Amino acid sequence: MTTDKTSTPPPADAPVVNPEAAQAAVTAVDPRLLVREQGLGGYVTEFKRKIRAGDLGSIPVVIGLILICVIFQSMNSNFLTAGNLSNISVTMVATGMMAVGIIFVLLLGEIDLSVGAVSGVSGAIIAVLSVTHGMNEWLSIVVALVSGAAIGALHGFFFAKIGAPAFAVTLAGLLFWQGFMLQLLGDSGTINLDSDSMVAKLTTYYFTDVAAAYGLAAVAVIGFFLSAFFDSRRREAAGIPSRPLADIIMRTVVLAVGAFAAAVMFNQYKGLPLALLLFVVVLVASDFVLRRTTYGRKIFALGGSVEASRRAGINVTAIRVSVFAIAGTFAAVGGLFWASKIAAANQSAGTGDLLMNVIAAAVIGGTSLFGGRGRTWNALLGVMVIVSIQYGLALEGIRTPVVYMITGGVLLATVVIDSITRKTQKTAGRA
Repeated sequence: MTTDKTSTPPPADAPVVNPEAAQAAVTAVDPRLLVREQGLGGYVTEFKRKIRAGDLGSIPVVIGLILICVIFQSMNSNFLTAGNLSNISVTMVATGMMAVGIIFVLLLGEIDLSVGAVSGVSGAIIAVLSVTHGMNEWLSIVVALVSGAAIGALHGFFFAKIGAPAFAVTLAGLLFWQGFMLQLLGDSGTINLDSDSMVAKLTTYYFTDVAAAYGLAAVAVIGFFLSAFFDSRRREAAGIPSRPLADIIMRTVVLAVGAFAAAVMFNQYKGLPLALLLFVVVLVASDFVLRRTTYGRKIFALGGSVEASRRAGINVTAIRVSVFAIAGTFAAVGGLFWASKIAAANQSAGTGDLLMNVIAAAVIGGTSLFGGRGRTWNALLGVMVIVSIQYGLALEGIRTPVVYMITGGVLLATVVIDSITRKTQKTAGRA
């Protein structure tokens, strides 16, 4: 005798056994959608909930920037002048470019200690090829960037394929490439660049036409609005929570105020710096890669859980190698800007506090040391904090040792906040 264990689905017109539970299941709504339907009050409630859950975002660094401006302006009225702010914006680009590459590595929960030395190698390669050997400058720049990518990929190979710790691999790279740079520069130790060369103009060229700064501000504002608007429409068509039009307009207005205020400031000095324009382009492009592409999602997935990513079919080795190659490329780009800043390649390139400032910029800006959380825009916020502190203390004639101590204290405070935030999120079930 056999028993039929298959079950027959109930007919479509079958009566509901528990109508109260069924009604509750139907009316359940995504809480994020409720927040947006409640208007301003809903956002205030959601903001308080995020604070309690440890989801601070960029709030600490924004508050820090405001305090820095207030304190140093009260100490010296020259701090917020157009000339000083323009100089800050140019100086921060070299470190900021390198911080963008470090953010990719930090998202994996790893570290790259070689970026300072790689930046020095980049500057030395360009100087040797274009000045000493007379190679076309554009070709020498390409060689330097490709070399940075290859060096980073090599580090990634030893880490991802061989299994050596990234800390040890990149520490060895720091020492090796520092020596390689000294070997390239030779006995003189310094190779001066032509002041009219493309590399030299990276930090000395300004778009003097006022339309350039205002045009960039307008493009940024319009681009942000269109991106947010069409993203909201796509989410709405898919039936998932989306930002209301009033929210998008409010954010656009805030961005417009900041962007056009910066444009006014630049036009009061020399105009829009080429260095800053290139930095903004890099930030937009890299942010798009991380947030809008499959490759970027794989990086975040690896930072969350390597084993889960592997089981999901992600090529862990390839992603890791490529991320270190990206870090090496941005280190080389930073080396170009440092060479431009001093119009030379010398033995001190990539040394001193550069590595510390690069990592600090990424972490202070909001990128987590534990992996899986961060954006490339964090590089902009973090490097603004560091360079602003340096310029503010320089205006007061404060010595370099004190600058080191203050910057180290800011970095420690940021790491502590990051650790506390992570623990709070775990307690709230959000990490």
